[in-house]
Amino acid sequence: MEAHNQPLFGGTMLDDVPHLTDWLPDLKAYPSPLQYNSAYSAMKQYFVDPGEVVARNVVEKFSSVGDGMYFRRAGPSEKVYFKPEEVHACIVTCGGLCPGLNTVIREIVCGLWNQFGVENIIGMEGGYRGFYARNTIQLDPKIVNDIHKRGGTILGTSRGGHHTAKIVNSIQDRGINQVYIVGGEGTQKGASFIYEEIRRRDLKVCIAGIPKTIDNDIDIIDRSFGFDTAVEEAQRAINAAHVEAESIQNGVGLVKLMGRYSGHIAMYATLASRDVDCCLIPEVPFYLEGEGGLYEYIERRLHENKHVVIVVAEGAGQDLMIQNGAALPKCDASGNKQLLDVGLWLAQKLKDHFSDRKEGIYLKYIDPTYMIRAIPSNASDNIYCTLLAQSAINGAMAGYSGFTVGPVNGRHAYIPTSRITENPKRISIADRMWARLLSSTNQPDFTWHEEV
Repeated sequence: MEAHNQPLFGGTMLDDVPHLTDWLPDLKAYPSPLQYNSAYSAMKQYFVDPGEVVARNVVEKFSSVGDGMYFRRAGPSEKVYFKPEEVHACIVTCGGLCPGLNTVIREIVCGLWNQFGVENIIGMEGGYRGFYARNTIQLDPKIVNDIHKRGGTILGTSRGGHHTAKIVNSIQDRGINQVYIVGGEGTQKGASFIYEEIRRRDLKVCIAGIPKTIDNDIDIIDRSFGFDTAVEEAQRAINAAHVEAESIQNGVGLVKLMGRYSGHIAMYATLASRDVDCCLIPEVPFYLEGEGGLYEYIERRLHENKHVVIVVAEGAGQDLMIQNGAALPKCDASGNKQLLDVGLWLAQKLKDHFSDRKEGIYLKYIDPTYMIRAIPSNASDNIYCTLLAQSAINGAMAGYSGFTVGPVNGRHAYIPTSRITENPKRISIADRMWARLLSSTNQPDFTWHEEV
């Protein structure tokens, strides 16, 4: 996707999103139906001024104030580029499950129907493949009324299956002109390809992305929907492991949590719990033996507290397992590397190492991975999903395309889809949050020991 950087003033730049009029300059605009909606008509300040922007960074050095990157602020526009009766919207969910998917679907449907009077809304079954290999589901407020109380997605999902030409052919043949794509990094990359093909064909079709990843590893936006719910549920698993561990001499509770390449769930659940002695994440390599190693630390904690609780993100220790003779991982349908099971591997390593202890250890292993992602979203995520859905609707109705929605420093913005897929969000060991975790657990700084 081409860059849309526009200078604002001084050294500031607007990282703008594409608009239908970029390739269809003669499109007509219409007054927004929200002007006649009783819920919003009295709120003159409800509409977003086209000149309002959101800062990428809110903390800058005094010497560089005035420089920086900005995004277009999300929200309802006074002008729209679709009449309600001409809108044919579709929703698709792709990739793994995540709490809040059904809430997003519900709020897109209800927002289009109740706020803009759009009544032609369909859902694509089974992810991207649904465009050319599955049936569609007709959606209305009655059908989606209580789906937010359920986990999963009523549309189904899948990995892979992206075929740009087939998808755009289906969009064109069905007369679809608004596509709402809910998915993670790979899904949003696919959305970029769809947008580019739509533009190449000069179609009046808006592509709106809603970022989804339970791992919270999408860059730029403050957080991903479902993350709060995941941390809350992960904490319950940690609490169970702690009860098991402290109830017996030399008890060890080991919990494996989601986090392929980033350990956000593990880190935040550890901080929320305050019962964890060691948190292992993909961003920080660890080692088992020798001074400052995991074995030494566990030995010390067992001596001090008679029990220990360990949290490990699923992507941690992958290189260490391969070094210890594990087979190289394969890739799934989306091209993601399939992870070796660090939970089972570490559990066996701990049992083997401490087997010669006089009293041994009593290890309880808990893997709540799929329980966490399959539950309904909590109150916080439900509200957040509503805001994301409404931002996507407002952007599409206003004629923007090739964008993703999300909060940037607390303000919802339209972000070029290609931008959020550039650099996945990782935990920085120089960040204060990681320092807080080390302070909470008192675990070794494995990186520091490696450097020494």
